[in-house]
Amino acid sequence: MSLVQKLAPHLPLLRRYARALTGTQESGDAYIRASLTALAADPGKLESDMEPRVALYRFFHVIWGATGAQLETDAIATDAAGQHLQQLAPIQRQAFLLTSLEGFSQNDASAILGISTAELADLEAEALAEIEAELSTRVLIIEDEPIIAADLESLVEELGHEVIGNATTHTEAVAMAKAGRPGIVLCDIQLADGSSGIDAATEILRDFDVPVIFITAFPERLLTGERPEPAFLIPKPFQENTVKATIGQALFFHPAREAA
Repeated sequence: MSLVQKLAPHLPLLRRYARALTGTQESGDAYIRASLTALAADPGKLESDMEPRVALYRFFHVIWGATGAQLETDAIATDAAGQHLQQLAPIQRQAFLLTSLEGFSQNDASAILGISTAELADLEAEALAEIEAELSTRVLIIEDEPIIAADLESLVEELGHEVIGNATTHTEAVAMAKAGRPGIVLCDIQLADGSSGIDAATEILRDFDVPVIFITAFPERLLTGERPEPAFLIPKPFQENTVKATIGQALFFHPAREAA
């Protein structure tokens, strides 16, 4: 099997991780392009004694550390944005995302970051404490499956946020957003009446500057890097820490705001 064949199945997931680390599709995909360019130039840099996906993420982190800041500063023009760069993906959040969002074992995540498993466990605990201490905000859930909606509501409230409602259709979602003024939106892709959650979120974003996290059983379809795509995705079925990690990261890059 060629190197391309070994790595191709893992690229959509790496793209999801890169977007979560940076907070945007544009920045995340830029890191992916830089990594693939460097790998094509020197395939021997890929760790041969690791599983392909672990080796790919490890290589990505080498590029992240070596050239990531330059990729960001090329697009940054303001002091405020420059200060934000200094906060970009602290290592404790990298550790938490690797295990909670990407599903790596502690052994694999520590190998990717080049640290011990004990250090990784400490970093994960720090990240979770930070996430749970974040300021609460109002959350709109757009999900047509009652059990999933109930699970999301429970997790969101456990984090200290307020759920303003659960919409099951495009029309209902827009109406709830206008009435409740959410600080973040959790949105299914396909809704009960056949309408699109993406369309509902797009309409909501015309009136509200809030982060949107999409929920889908087929995340790879929105991780091609070939068109405008979401920065934050939760795969179905989801784990509790995946939801916590993604909400925490979305609010990290887009702090909760009080309603006007």
